[in-house]
Amino acid sequence: MILSRLTTFSLAIAVSSMPALATNLPYPEGEVVLTVTGTIANTNDDGSAHFDLAMLAAIEPRETVTDTPWHDGTPTFSGPLAAALIDAVGATGTTLRITALNEYVVDVPVSDLRDYPAIFATHLDGVPMPVRNKGPLFLIFPFAEYPELVNEVYFGRSAWQIRHIEVLLD
Repeated sequence: MILSRLTTFSLAIAVSSMPALATNLPYPEGEVVLTVTGTIANTNDDGSAHFDLAMLAAIEPRETVTDTPWHDGTPTFSGPLAAALIDAVGATGTTLRITALNEYVVDVPVSDLRDYPAIFATHLDGVPMPVRNKGPLFLIFPFAEYPELVNEVYFGRSAWQIRHIEVLLD
């Protein structure tokens, strides 16, 4: 009986000292352009994940050539694949509440980012996107590749000047 309790106690101590499943992200060295909070497992500052442009550039990249209601011609957007970004933070929620610098808020189902190769664009035609040009982050859906996205719902979900994403459970 004492041996059984001692074994149980020893196992409890061993399990509690094992590393957590969450991964710590490196802390940004440059200016923080995006903060992700909510139901995420991978953080770098007290339950939040902060990203600078270099960290975003290290996430699986994608280029999207598409026309939009906000640009002339057919520009090329590039930046991290949205699904790869939510994977990088270990998101377990079903909705992203995206907030822009001007306090515009839009809820985007995570399924949209799994079903379509949307990106958090950081570059427009190879040039970093400043705030005055809808940067530093602009959620772009591949409208030219998926005509079913050409509607007010997805235009409304295409937030720009993104500063914060909260991962929500519904």
